[in-house]
Amino acid sequence: MSLLFLVLLGVAALLAGYFTYGLFVSRIFNLRSDTKTPAHVLRDNLDYVPANKFYLLGQHLSAIAAAGPIVGPILAGLWFGWLPTILWIILGGIFIGGVHDISALVASVRHQGKSIAEVVKENMSRKAFLLFLLFLWFSLVYIITAFTDITASTFADRAAGAGVASSSMMYLGIALVMGIGIRLLKIPVAVATIIFLPLVFVCIYLGPRYPLQLPSLFGKDIRTSWDILLLVYCFLASIIPVWLLLQPRGYLGGFFLSLTAVASFIGLVIGSFTQKLLIQYPAVTAWANPQGMPMFPLLFTTVACGACSGFHAIVASGTTSKQVSNEKDTRLLGYGGMLLESFVAIIALSTLLLLNIPQAQKLGDPNQIFANGISVFLSNLGVNRQFAFNFALLAFATFVYDTLDVATRLGRYVFQELTGWRNKISAYAAALATVALPLMFVTREMSDAQGNPVPAWKSFWTLFGSSNQLLAALVLLAVSVWLFNGKKKYRITLLPSVFMLFVAMLSLYFILEPWIIDIFVHKKISLAPLPVTGVMLLALSFMLIFEVLLIFFKEEK
Repeated sequence: MSLLFLVLLGVAALLAGYFTYGLFVSRIFNLRSDTKTPAHVLRDNLDYVPANKFYLLGQHLSAIAAAGPIVGPILAGLWFGWLPTILWIILGGIFIGGVHDISALVASVRHQGKSIAEVVKENMSRKAFLLFLLFLWFSLVYIITAFTDITASTFADRAAGAGVASSSMMYLGIALVMGIGIRLLKIPVAVATIIFLPLVFVCIYLGPRYPLQLPSLFGKDIRTSWDILLLVYCFLASIIPVWLLLQPRGYLGGFFLSLTAVASFIGLVIGSFTQKLLIQYPAVTAWANPQGMPMFPLLFTTVACGACSGFHAIVASGTTSKQVSNEKDTRLLGYGGMLLESFVAIIALSTLLLLNIPQAQKLGDPNQIFANGISVFLSNLGVNRQFAFNFALLAFATFVYDTLDVATRLGRYVFQELTGWRNKISAYAAALATVALPLMFVTREMSDAQGNPVPAWKSFWTLFGSSNQLLAALVLLAVSVWLFNGKKKYRITLLPSVFMLFVAMLSLYFILEPWIIDIFVHKKISLAPLPVTGVMLLALSFMLIFEVLLIFFKEEK
């Protein structure tokens, strides 16, 4: 089967979903162009600033589409095959992920641009608000853990890791200089783009020529040493001003993401005619993952961000809602932004489909499979294969930086909100607390339920996926309460919420099952990070669901 045909089929389905179901959902929210948004009403030219919908779409997409839609689809494809993976990317994006994103964005816009946690607080109870914040903080910890370790694995790779690490550090340096230039030297954004964007490619070129050989830190191996250094970066990035690093790095990252996806798609089209790129990987490989957990529900939580992501609600209600100029823009930003991420997921999955099973097993990690596939696509545009490979690995690391920056900063905000701690040192303490657990996880020996050693990111990916999908379900549940209280059609969000609750909680059960058996059969209690944190997630979820049921039953009476 032609790879191009499959990708075009996926793109056509996403476009059809945007212009049909996306329009249907937006009409339920009764979006109006004559309603003043918080960006206008509360304009302060700092957080609340009206933005052109296409400019804002780029910013929003760079924040939500990090490494999740790359790692998840490739991992799910490796385990279960491309057919169930692409079906979930398309159907999940159209009927659940898109609904989640637009509903979270609209809810925030109609609550003066407040965060989704504040929406919970206003429509439920303070207890539900605190439970939601706690769940949110733990979810961010898992995100930081998973993405820190997978980036460390890229940098520690013997073949190209040191060169990519060098390019990555240069890239961060460029972002810092760009931030200073725009803020202090008043360089226009357009001029800064012309200056600094080409320098990113200079970094890619120079990195392999001046590889960064990181020495061992505290007697740890190179991968763990990179884990430690990356978490130090997370701490610093979360406390310095956003204009200094977060904004310029995110801006350049948005270009990187768009350029990678579009250029890869063009290269795929050209390659399909010149090389006749065919699908090599099986449509279905197994009904269970290597740890024996079944395709249903693991497929949904493994694909994660490519079809639905609770993290999107945090971004949508944290920054995007404060810049929406027109209520009708939320369809493009929320629903359209999710489907664009699903497109990125399809491109990522297609890099796996170029390989047969032995080739995929040899490359191993999703980042290597992604880089290999992108290098094949870009080589059809005349780009040198090795340069394209390094470009793809740096692009991957860049997408992860987008997640790490935002997740750590949001974790700091949430921790301060939970504790009510507001003084000169609270930001530093909250940031330190947010990276402390990931530091503990990545510096200790991780193993699965059978005692086999596994990298921290693989150990936490299923937990991250489950917590992320569970967060999305809880956001949809909170929005359903808001719609219910307003006497509006709430089933459009409640039904996806019920499905995702079932999927995510069942996934958590399968993750915890070996430890549950140990407790009840072998009378053995494990204090390993995975079972302890998994149980905490389940407990918080049940308490939040109970709070919601109380609201519905009270109103029904």
